[in-house]
Amino acid sequence: MASINQLAVLSSLSLIVLLSFSSLPDPCLATTRKLSALVQQQPLVLQYHNGPLLKGNVTVNLLWYGKFSPTQKSIIVDFLYSFGSPAKRTPPPSVSSWWQTTEKYKGGPCSIAVGKQIPDEKYSLGKSLKTQQIIALASKAGIKSNAINVVLTSADVTVDGFCMSRCGTHGSGQKTQNKRVSKFAYAWVGDSMTQCPGQCAWPFHQPIYGPQTPPLVSPNGDVGVDGMIINLATVLAGTVTNPFKNGYFQGTSDAPLEAVSACTGVFGKGAYPGYPGEVLVDKTTGASYNAVGVNGRKYLLPAMWDPKTSTCKTLV
Repeated sequence: MASINQLAVLSSLSLIVLLSFSSLPDPCLATTRKLSALVQQQPLVLQYHNGPLLKGNVTVNLLWYGKFSPTQKSIIVDFLYSFGSPAKRTPPPSVSSWWQTTEKYKGGPCSIAVGKQIPDEKYSLGKSLKTQQIIALASKAGIKSNAINVVLTSADVTVDGFCMSRCGTHGSGQKTQNKRVSKFAYAWVGDSMTQCPGQCAWPFHQPIYGPQTPPLVSPNGDVGVDGMIINLATVLAGTVTNPFKNGYFQGTSDAPLEAVSACTGVFGKGAYPGYPGEVLVDKTTGASYNAVGVNGRKYLLPAMWDPKTSTCKTLV
């Protein structure tokens, strides 16, 4: 049986609502409310639990489950290639500068390379998947210690907990070959466009709950896929900094706040529940973004916890 370290990546809006009523201090979600002046905010700290992290050269393998258009695939693949794009090639703020925050965690730098891409357009396991099936699909990309096998599901595929409690997950599985047990890291993210864009594609879609602020214009013209980018960024950061339940996190190992999920809903300075913060706006398209990648792609990336400052770091 696979050993699962499942991260529930709640939708931006849903987790914001939960955090708003939580007793856990979270300066990333601090607002200008008068009450905040009466409460002494404590630093947000993700404890390191002495486990292994993914560092060095990490390969990301992709399994495309369902039907994705060539444009949709290129948006996601360009995002991954952007992690290693030198600053001189990509104007700031860049995707690579966002990822560099992971270097501040123990173990040093972590570079991302795109590996195998495996299509599964015929829905080999059906259109309704359980976690164990996600892990089985992820294992098709091979078992390597310094790799992340990512399953991406199209908009017509349902997954256990999708939209109800998570927009993506990451964890670990294991496989026995020649009496030897090998462990591997996996992640999953789904396209929420037809199921719950108000949860998993916020702030590019009107939220289901909370303040009904106008949605932002998605930078790549596809609300579902631009929402996937936010959730993919979340699970990738969580995977390299907490791959096996004993890395960096706050709370319990079964429901941890990790490198990005601890900063959910924060995309720019001045963010508060229902407001993503100050971000850049493309003068031509009106699209909102805070990072530039390869081929001139623009993306909106969530804040990441900086272990050096114990704060949620934004690009703008």
